[in-house]
Amino acid sequence: MKKRKTYAEIMKSRDTNKYKAPRESVLDIYIQMVIDESLFKRKKELLETKVNEAIDSGNEGLFMKVSAEYRKLFSKTM
Repeated sequence: MKKRKTYAEIMKSRDTNKYKAPRESVLDIYIQMVIDESLFKRKKELLETKVNEAIDSGNEGLFMKVSAEYRKLFSKTM
């Protein structure tokens, strides 16, 4: 007759350490926030420059296009 393992023996024999879910550290989250903020600020600066250039040149089509992108940028943040 074969000796059967108990539930406790089976659970002890499993290597549960290899199944741990990856955790993001607070530092990783902070770094991502800094990167996102700097990308947002750069995109905002570029769009503001393009809007001002469109106003200065009197290009209404370019102004409407770029100002829509500018509004979309801020609608994503809220």
